[in-house]
Amino acid sequence: DEGPVATRRAQIDAALTAERRLAERADRERTERELRIAHERDLLAHDERVRPDAARLTAVLESARDAVHRRVEALDAELVADRHAGERLAGELRACAQQEVGVQTRLKARNEDVTREEVRAQQTRDFHGAARHELERLALKLGLEPEPAEVALADEERAELPGRIERLERRREQLGPVNPLAQQEHADAVAHVEELERQREDLEAAMRELKGLIRDTDQRIREAFEETFAAAAANFGEVVEQLFPGGRGRLRLVREEAGPRPVLGGADPEHQRGDESLEETADAAAEAEEAGPEDDLGVEIEITPAGKATKRLTLLSGGEKSLTALAFLFAVFLARPCPFYVLDEVEAALDDPNIDRFLTLLRSFSGRAQFIVVTHQKRTMEAADCLYGVSMAGNGVSKVISRRLAPVRPAGEAAA
Repeated sequence: DEGPVATRRAQIDAALTAERRLAERADRERTERELRIAHERDLLAHDERVRPDAARLTAVLESARDAVHRRVEALDAELVADRHAGERLAGELRACAQQEVGVQTRLKARNEDVTREEVRAQQTRDFHGAARHELERLALKLGLEPEPAEVALADEERAELPGRIERLERRREQLGPVNPLAQQEHADAVAHVEELERQREDLEAAMRELKGLIRDTDQRIREAFEETFAAAAANFGEVVEQLFPGGRGRLRLVREEAGPRPVLGGADPEHQRGDESLEETADAAAEAEEAGPEDDLGVEIEITPAGKATKRLTLLSGGEKSLTALAFLFAVFLARPCPFYVLDEVEAALDDPNIDRFLTLLRSFSGRAQFIVVTHQKRTMEAADCLYGVSMAGNGVSKVISRRLAPVRPAGEAAA
């Protein structure tokens, strides 16, 4: 009987061992599940903590960008308004200067006329005084009594007196009315001209300051663009190698062909030449000369797929264009990282092998940022950590469905 008992004991021991292994495996799985749940809770808590900061940073960045745009637009508007005001004040200054010259000329002529009349009046008074003294001397010498002037002039000079009076009246009429306030008006005109000069100097100083601010802003924009472009160009080659195995790609700056440069506002100079004055056209040309050569730069994308010649973006197929666009986007993402990105059906034109390359690239970036992908591709959905869908029930009411997908482990690891 010991043989069957030993066999039974061995079976019982084997069963106990199997039960212990199952219990240990269940414990490990429970522990792993608890660890995974704790990890997911930590991730969720981290997301909850980071989300306000991300939203706040996004709002701050958007506000800063809008503020910069508004400031640049305001500065452009102020510059145009100051230029127009300067031109208007310059025209008023020229008109005032011409008025001043006319006033000075008329004042000088009237002063000369007044001086001549005063000299003539003094000469007449001197002549009358000398004649009166001579008459008095002759009257005393001859012993005659002085007679009234009407009687004395009645014989010889009375006939000439009306003509002389008429000539003097005509001369006085030719002089015109004398303005006693001409000197004060001249002083006011000079003060107004000086005030206009000061305003013009202030406007010119403000314009110089605005131009300096615009140059500084353009310089900062140019430096930021060059830095970002250099980083994006370096990243583009690396991303292309992942999406186009064995292929190459590069970004390069190209310059537009020389042609008539549009003036401020986007209009063609040929169409505005008839409406603008020569001075405005010269100002537009000066602004065009001040604009740097970087204003005519563009970005050209070149792709060399494996076993093919180098092609421009316009010569690629639809799938190749999608991969190239993705390579460019991820190159910019690397140069200017953000907390999360939204991709809307970017892989719609890709076949299964290219979708796999896209998903591999997406996984390599998932540790740096979160990706929200709008898609209808089954492979993309299978690679997601969490799915959100919209379903409409029979009553026509939509509802959002979410599913968190557990990572799939290899078969060997699952059986261990």
